[in-house]
Amino acid sequence: MGSSREIAIGPVAVVSMLLSALMQNVQDPAADPVAYRKLVFTVTFFAGVFQSVFGLFRLGFLVDFLSHAAIVGFMAGAAIVIGLQQLKGLLGISHFTNKTDVVSVLGSVFSSLHHSYWYPLNFVLGCSFLIFLLIARFIGRRNKKLFWLPAIAPLLSVILSTLIVYLTKADKHGVKIVKHIKGGLNPSSAHQLQLTGPHLGQTAKIGLISAVVALTEAIAVGRSFASIKGYHLDGNKEMVAMGFMNIVGSLTSCYVATGSFSRTAVNFSAGCQTVVSNIVMAITVLLSLELFTSLLYYTPIAILASIILSALPGLIDINEAINIYKVDKLDFLACIGAFLGVLFASVEIGLLAAVTISFAKILLNAVRPGIELQGRLPRTDTYGDISQFPMAIKTPGILTIRINSALFCFANANFIRERIMRWVTEEQDELEETTKRTIQAVIIDMSNSMNIDTSGILVLEELHKKLASNGIELVMASPRWQVIHKLKSAKLLDRIGKGCVYLSVAEAMEACLTSKFAALSNC
Repeated sequence: MGSSREIAIGPVAVVSMLLSALMQNVQDPAADPVAYRKLVFTVTFFAGVFQSVFGLFRLGFLVDFLSHAAIVGFMAGAAIVIGLQQLKGLLGISHFTNKTDVVSVLGSVFSSLHHSYWYPLNFVLGCSFLIFLLIARFIGRRNKKLFWLPAIAPLLSVILSTLIVYLTKADKHGVKIVKHIKGGLNPSSAHQLQLTGPHLGQTAKIGLISAVVALTEAIAVGRSFASIKGYHLDGNKEMVAMGFMNIVGSLTSCYVATGSFSRTAVNFSAGCQTVVSNIVMAITVLLSLELFTSLLYYTPIAILASIILSALPGLIDINEAINIYKVDKLDFLACIGAFLGVLFASVEIGLLAAVTISFAKILLNAVRPGIELQGRLPRTDTYGDISQFPMAIKTPGILTIRINSALFCFANANFIRERIMRWVTEEQDELEETTKRTIQAVIIDMSNSMNIDTSGILVLEELHKKLASNGIELVMASPRWQVIHKLKSAKLLDRIGKGCVYLSVAEAMEACLTSKFAALSNC
C-alpha cells in the first residue's frame, strides 16, 4: 500500500527499546508475561490506528519538513551507528549495550575486548565473507553483465557459512550461531486485545508515541532511498500503509513494526526495483518459518553482520555533504545536526535537530525577507535588482522597492517598514547633497507578495502617512488579487486612494514621470 520501493519492514531497535521502556511502567513482564504480551498487542493496534488516521487526514505534508540536507546527514549518521552495532555479531560479543548512540556502542565494544568477551573466529569468518560481498559488489558495478552477482552474494554467504560451521563444528569453538528458531506461523492474537479496562488510556498514549516514532523513522528511511533513486515518496500513502500493517500485525501476534534502515539498506544493495521485493521477502519468511528454520540453526551471526556492513558504505555521501556546504550553509547545518544527533543521541534526536534547524531557517527567511532596490534595465520596461544588474538605471526622485516575501505579515511587517524608511532617508540625503532635489514617490513592487495580514495592512497605512507628511507619495505596483481583496476589505484603498495602485512598475513609473503625479491627485 506504500509508495516506497526499497523499504523493508520489521522490528527496529528504537521502537523495541521505546516499547520496552514505556510498557514496564504499566505492566511488569516478569510478574505477568501473558498480561504484558496482551498490552503490547493492544499498543500495536492503537499505533496502527493512529498511523492510519494520520494518513487518511492527509498529514503526509509533515514529511516535507525532512529536507534533502537532513536526509543526507541522517543516512550518514545512521549508517555509522548501525555499522558499529554490527560489531557485536562480527566479534561475537556476549555483553552488548542496548543503546544506539556511538559513545555507548564503542564503550561496550572496548569493554568487551578488554575483558575478553569476544571470540576471534567470529571476526575471521565475518571479515572473510565481508570481503567476498564487497568484491562481488565491485565486480557487479564494473561488469554490467554480472549484475546478478552482488544480488545473490548475501544468499551464497549464508549458505556457505552455514555449511562451514556445520561441517567444522565451529560453534563448539566460540562461533556464535542463530540456534533454534521456532517454526510455524504466528497465531491469531485478536482475542488478546485489551480494548477495555484500567490500562486503556495508557496503552493508547504509548500507541500514539510509538506511532509517531515509527512513522518518523520509516518515512526518513524511505525518503533517504527514494532520493537516491530519484522519485517522490508519498507521505500519506506511507502513513496509511504503516497503519494498516500494524493493525494486521496486532491481530497476528506482532508488535509495532516499521521501516528498518539495516534491512532496507540490504534490500537496496541487492538491487530491488519495486515493492514486489517486500512480497518476495514475506513469502520467503513464510516458507522459511514453515520449512527451513531447522536449516538456519548453524547460521553464524557474524555473517548477518557482514551482510549489513557491506550495504553501508554507499549510504555515506561525503561529496553531497560538501556540495550542500558550498550551496547553502544553513542547509549544511541541518545536515550536520541530523548527523551528530543520530551519531551521539538517537535517530529521533537527530531528526528533531534537523527539523528544528529547518524551521529556524524558514522563520529567519520569513522574519527578514529580501527587500531590494530596483532600476530599469536599459532599452526595456523591465525593472530588476540594482545589486544584481549594475547597469539598471535608477530614476531620480523615485524610489522603486520590491518585497521578496510570499507573505506580508506580522512576522516581517516591522522589518519591511524599517528597511523602506531607512532607504528613503538615505536616498533623500543623497539627493539633497547632489541635486538639491527630494524624493517625490516610493513605488512598492508587491508582485511577489501572495498574501497580506492585518499587520501588513497597518504597516502600509503607516508608511503612507509618514511619507505623505514628507511630501512623498506611496504607490503600489502589481499586487496579487488576495492582497487587493484584503486592502479593499480593510478600506485602506479608500483612505489612501485607489489611484495609487498600478498593474506594473512600468505603468506606475510612467504615471509618476509624465504628469508630475497628476494621476495621483486623488491620493
